[in-house]
Amino acid sequence: MVEVKTCENGVRIVYEEIPHVRSISVGIWVNAGSRYEQAEENGITHFIEHMLFKGTETRSARQIAEEFDRIGGEVNAFTSKEHTCYYAKVLDHHGDLAISILADMFFNSTFAPEEIERERQVVLEEIYMSEDAPDDDVHEILWGVMYPDNALGRPILGKAETLATFNRDMIREYMAKHYTPQNVVISVAGHLQEGLLEKIEELFGHFQASHVAEEALLTYPAFHAGEIVKVRDTEQAHVAISFPAINVTDADMYSFVALNNIIGGNMSSRLFQEVREERGLAYSIFSYQSCYEDVGAFTIYGSASKQQLDSLQHQIDATLLDIVTGGVTEEELENAKEQLKGSFVLGLEGTEAHMNRNGTNELIHGKHRSVDEVLSLIDAISMESIDRLIEKILKAEPAIAIIGPN
Repeated sequence: MVEVKTCENGVRIVYEEIPHVRSISVGIWVNAGSRYEQAEENGITHFIEHMLFKGTETRSARQIAEEFDRIGGEVNAFTSKEHTCYYAKVLDHHGDLAISILADMFFNSTFAPEEIERERQVVLEEIYMSEDAPDDDVHEILWGVMYPDNALGRPILGKAETLATFNRDMIREYMAKHYTPQNVVISVAGHLQEGLLEKIEELFGHFQASHVAEEALLTYPAFHAGEIVKVRDTEQAHVAISFPAINVTDADMYSFVALNNIIGGNMSSRLFQEVREERGLAYSIFSYQSCYEDVGAFTIYGSASKQQLDSLQHQIDATLLDIVTGGVTEEELENAKEQLKGSFVLGLEGTEAHMNRNGTNELIHGKHRSVDEVLSLIDAISMESIDRLIEKILKAEPAIAIIGPN
């Protein structure tokens, strides 16, 4: 059972006891992502994620790495458009040490100027690496088409121009605005040792915001249809097509996931079978859903040789038109529901998955459904809800991004 304890300062501790395992996963979730950055701050959320690993008042970056390696643990972090998470997975009896190190990073990072300069170059290389991979870059430039005047359309990694301006003062100012008690959730799952929850509350339950916190306001940005073509000397052309969709709290969310699986979410999907298996037009073809607190997107990606690009796009269009005009079959829906239930339950085999699910649910929904409740919601997906989403999503004008040879 998932339980939540709210500290005096507003920090929420969400915990789930899993007694039959020998590991524990703990994550510090912060309601701060790239969409809440100002234009001149683009990339600073991700940069801060890097910098929290670069040394505290009592630990060097090397010592942080060595302490986790010494106990056979894993430590990492990620930044999304809406959230940042710092997490670790260790043996159950090392949970106290893991949360102590994460808290030290969270509260006592020094942001030494020499480390900022060194990590600035590391992140710049990460940006270059992303741009060098057209199958990644095409999705990035697609968001720029969809939301050209909003932070959602800007890259999480930032740009070289903004990265060059980051300094200790900017980092501390951003954290003072966003790394506040009401924006923090500590998620822990696994074999909880005695005293661990009290330790977490001791570490996180008393810090205060340095000034009035900035609420992460939803902007409900308008979706823009359009097309961008980026000429690159590549062997293949990469195309990404996106339609405006629903937000993560929409009642049809599970239906959306099922529809995605039917269209291009797995190997038995319409796109995979018709594009790759029947016609051999592409090696890589798939679709996915992106859902945020206020908006969402349904995206299709494929890559093919320059000579095959027109045929690939034509077949994608034909597949979507067939779904718009004829809908999906009962068999496809039942298969999608069973696949969803299987992937959901199997995806919860490890403590890290539970920690991620609980942290996300607390930040976004403020509630926690049991496994049986989720399975019931999946079972309740109907042809009517699928048809409703087809009408709402696939009949809209899409945004398109293409990267490939001239």
